[in-house]
Amino acid sequence: MLRLSHAPAIACLCCLTTVAISAAEPAKKPNKFSLDPQHAEKMAASEKLFATQVRAVLTSQCLKCHGGEKTESEFDLTTREALLEGGVYSDEVVVPGETERSFLLKTITHAEDPQMPEGGKKLSDTEIASITRWIELGAAYDKPLVEKNDDPAAWTRKQVDASAREHWSLQPLGKFAPPASDHPWAKTPIDRFVLQKLQAQKLEPNPIADKRTLLRRAYFDLIGLPPTPEELQAFLADDSREAYEKVLDRLLASPHFGERWGRHWLDVARFAESHGFEQDYDRPYAFHFRDFVIEAFNRDLPYDQFVKWQLAGDEFEPQNPLALKATGFLGAGVFPTQITANEVERTRYDAIDDMAATTGTAMLGLTIGCARCHDHKFDPIPQADYYRFAATFTTTVRSNQDVNLDPAAFAKAKSAFDVEHAPIAAELARFEREELPARLAAWERDHAQDFAGAKWLVLDVVESKSAGGATLTKQDDGSLLASGTNPDFDTYTFVATTSLKNITGIRLEALAHDSFVKGGPGRATNGNIALTNFRITAQPADGSAPPIEVKLQKPVATFEQTPSLLVAYAIDGDKKSAWALDPQFGKDHAAAFETATDIGFEQGTKLTFTLEFNNNHKHNIGRPRLSITTAPRPASLEGVTANLAVVQAMQKPADQRSADEQAQLLKWYRQLDAEWQKRQAAAQAHLATAPQPKLEKIMICSEGVTPIRHHTQGADFFNEFYFANRGDCNKKQGIATPS
Repeated sequence: MLRLSHAPAIACLCCLTTVAISAAEPAKKPNKFSLDPQHAEKMAASEKLFATQVRAVLTSQCLKCHGGEKTESEFDLTTREALLEGGVYSDEVVVPGETERSFLLKTITHAEDPQMPEGGKKLSDTEIASITRWIELGAAYDKPLVEKNDDPAAWTRKQVDASAREHWSLQPLGKFAPPASDHPWAKTPIDRFVLQKLQAQKLEPNPIADKRTLLRRAYFDLIGLPPTPEELQAFLADDSREAYEKVLDRLLASPHFGERWGRHWLDVARFAESHGFEQDYDRPYAFHFRDFVIEAFNRDLPYDQFVKWQLAGDEFEPQNPLALKATGFLGAGVFPTQITANEVERTRYDAIDDMAATTGTAMLGLTIGCARCHDHKFDPIPQADYYRFAATFTTTVRSNQDVNLDPAAFAKAKSAFDVEHAPIAAELARFEREELPARLAAWERDHAQDFAGAKWLVLDVVESKSAGGATLTKQDDGSLLASGTNPDFDTYTFVATTSLKNITGIRLEALAHDSFVKGGPGRATNGNIALTNFRITAQPADGSAPPIEVKLQKPVATFEQTPSLLVAYAIDGDKKSAWALDPQFGKDHAAAFETATDIGFEQGTKLTFTLEFNNNHKHNIGRPRLSITTAPRPASLEGVTANLAVVQAMQKPADQRSADEQAQLLKWYRQLDAEWQKRQAAAQAHLATAPQPKLEKIMICSEGVTPIRHHTQGADFFNEFYFANRGDCNKKQGIATPS
């Protein structure tokens, strides 16, 4: 194989502007790049020699491997430009005018390896002389050896020729009758094939092993351990015809069988419990893939299922823990954990290559990964097909997920619990349906007037998002409870609409909750918060105008952590200063802000609230609630707080309310009703005794899950995968889709 490297292309130029050097300036240094005075004549002679002699030699002896059917060693001689670029075997492939430096001549004269043509007869002395003279004159071409498509992305559409499918490795297995034999050694059809080969070499099989040897062979072969003295004696004493079969059945049923044979597949799957490279950080939950392989062998899992689960167990059986464990196959390869911004994309392409290449070798017996940079040299796999295949894994990531390892047991326990809980839930539902409406009506007669002049009206948040991945769940009182992920730093975004006009103030509450440390109201390890920035925009609800920034001023708070974490810092625009509450934990807190101007549009107003937490780790508000007021300034924390929708519904007679308004009133009122609270408490107390699934973290490979976050200065994955010319992701040539 001729492997040539890049050579400078400046040694010979076909056309240059002639520079006249005046004889009146003898002191000037001569131009070291000046051309041979006979350059034009030599190039013409070289071109003629190429057309009459050299072209035929290169076409018949070299073109097939170097630019024709394939391009070995990245050396393409179809054009003069490509010839002078060379390949990767030498720094100087063809140096026009300098035969002694031209590596090509050393290979065709067999002075150096690799000797060319590869595997063929050495060129004749006449042919070598023609090529030598051609290079000496300037290595000119009259025209390319092959007229190529100018479309640089043509390779991405390449199809495999039908004849390539006849490759021997792609043929289906054939059926062959075992050779006939009456030899006493041949006890099975496989023995007859072995015996035929032995006899062809005039060899006789070894004699039958004695029982002691046979038992040790079976033990080491099936479980990798020797028999105990007791097991050996029991086998020697068993003279029945089934003695050996019973041993084999017992060994195949042993858990050690999967441990012994699973390790071979773990080698194929490149299994490891760390990421590799110089940091080599642990993968604490990767061992579940190892356990899957062992269990698969011990269960005698069908091979097609074994394959499907490893490639897409999360798709085929997302509720099956064993299928989820199997997906660890895709993520078992090495992965760097210190990734700079310049390395992010290349690293991701390498990770996808690892998944695709391993799938090819493990599942198909094909070195698909060879086609990342060029068409496969031996198998019918064009480079384009590699990218279509690898695109399957575009958004596949490693993720540590909590998985129920015993779903059957949990389902059984949960079913029994549900039977117990049903009458409690039914009583609560009956009370809400049959008694609560009348109790609401009685309450309204005595208390509705208290809410007619409510100062602070709680907004109904219609959209909520945590940039850091926290779960925000709307509560009956209008607050949003944060749970799940608690990132080091976060940004909450809330959207609400209102028909009120002349809004003069905003109130932000940070409410306590039992799920927080010390009751919160923050999610920090001490229950604190650190609100860095609180911003609001307003726009017409119909989107007829862009949002405008709402200027906030004159904040007041129930408490502020003095002297350096004051509520005023929540609106100062600084990225680190913040409002905090230490040491007043376990209490509800609030801050009120005036709007600099009245807010509200005739067609209704869409308010977008942004809460940033960038001051201290995990100091995010755990249960925020937002209210507005139209009361005269200055802003005050005092006054009755009520849900805006509740107040508006109360202002209507009961018989004029819509079904939705009545339902919302009931949902709000039940929090005040002692009888409902009693029944609700009983239901919640029983729910607290519900069986819980046995969850364990497993490293799986899937899509749409939270990736394991490494020390990287960029994204964990990209949503699009591109054809990459010569395997370089900086040379993209269109999106590759799975195929």
